[in-house]
Amino acid sequence: MASKASIQKGSKKPKKIAIIAGSRGEWGYYRPIINEIRKRPDLDYGVIVSNMHVLDRFGSSIDEIRKEGYKIDAVIHNTLDGYNHLTMVKSLSIFMLQLPEILRGMEADFVLVGGDRGEQLMAAIVGAHLYLPVGHIQAGEVSGNIDGVSRHAITKFAHLHFAANEDAAQRLLNMGEQPFRVHTTGAPQLDDLLHGPVTPRKELFKKLGLKDSTKPLILVAQHPVTEEFEKAGEQMRITLQAVKQFDAQIVIITSNSDAGSTAISRVIQEERTPEIKVFPNMPREHYAGLMAAADVLVGNSSSGILEAPSFKLPAVNIGNREKGRLQGKNVINVPHSVPEIKKAIIKALSKPFVRSMRNCINPYGDGKSARHIVDVIAAAEHNEELLVKRITY
Repeated sequence: MASKASIQKGSKKPKKIAIIAGSRGEWGYYRPIINEIRKRPDLDYGVIVSNMHVLDRFGSSIDEIRKEGYKIDAVIHNTLDGYNHLTMVKSLSIFMLQLPEILRGMEADFVLVGGDRGEQLMAAIVGAHLYLPVGHIQAGEVSGNIDGVSRHAITKFAHLHFAANEDAAQRLLNMGEQPFRVHTTGAPQLDDLLHGPVTPRKELFKKLGLKDSTKPLILVAQHPVTEEFEKAGEQMRITLQAVKQFDAQIVIITSNSDAGSTAISRVIQEERTPEIKVFPNMPREHYAGLMAAADVLVGNSSSGILEAPSFKLPAVNIGNREKGRLQGKNVINVPHSVPEIKKAIIKALSKPFVRSMRNCINPYGDGKSARHIVDVIAAAEHNEELLVKRITY
């Protein structure tokens, strides 16, 4: 039970929201939310940056955050080299060890986490044990990999759940979460993509060194699956061998920092040709422009599930990483097989499938989520009802 001192309402100072940013994917969740927070005199925020954002090999995306003028309260260098199961766990322990003092030092009133990665789970555990309300974006969804387990573990530590759709919201209720905690808001990264700046095609192609030709543009985004990390390199090779059979322009966004990422990077360099453009990171407006311009997205990134439907972009989803996740009609699921991937790309580029994309609806919202999420956070009272959780069965 929380002490009275720990759960009493705060002062009249703006509610300080600590935002946990560990990967470039999560930053898409947070940007539109921070922009909404900035409009509110009753709210303040501070970003805690870690993991991929501060590493050169993943594009030092912290520079993008700083360039855009967002307020960084703390930087945690926690990621150990090696990129295997052992280093992943030790990296998370470093993050968890440093976070409590940072939250106390910044006088955080609320902890906001997103998605399903390890840093987010560590932050949820720390926030709950400090009796700080924890809000969770993209709660209740299904995904493969250890990430799916982490997402549902976060649910049990979080006090407010922001579900992207009714499917996810119902799953949260089935997990025994109290109904007042569950809010169906949509996915906030769509706000940024649909209403934020998008680099025009001509400018984008010039920046990326692409030719604006009649050749199809294939976007490749593939991450390691931690249970299968010994196969990560071979899985990447299979994908590239399939993609290279097409007379196309190919853009690869390199993988995240999970176990197996080193093998993926090595294979990309081995399979790379002058026609293949490789980028460790990309500004959000460029990535939005790339999704608008691409003819197909190939790999296992959540972008194919969450964001591609909004761009009517076919996605060839490979393997188990996104297995079981709610999908739009743009997704074609295949195993790690060169013939199967090739067959799926042919289907995605076919005129009938492209025509069918005109009626593609994104099951993760309409791009108006951030305001809803911020309204819920602003209204949440720092009291026993919110902080002391009870299971409903």
